Amino acid sequence: MANSPSAKKRARQIERRTLVNKARRSRIRGFIRKVEEAIASGDYVAAGNALKIAQPEIMRGVTKGIVHKNTASRKISRLSGRVKALAA
Repeated sequence: MANSPSAKKRARQIERRTLVNKARRSRIRGFIRKVEEAIASGDYVAAGNALKIAQPEIMRGVTKGIVHKNTASRKISRLSGRVKALAA
């Protein structure tokens, strides 16, 4: 438990940041889910559009410190590969 005033303030700040980060992470997951649902349905056009919308959101998570840059790149790469496979 925090005892000093600065530690108590830090604990309050961490609580607020945690809520913001959870919301952002959940938002990113939602966009990824939409792409995966479009892939599962086999709709190439819908999957492509969903991926175009999801890419900036995933990368925004990188700038906000939610996701590591390599993790985001890997997710985008794998999703785009799966979308590309639908076209074939």
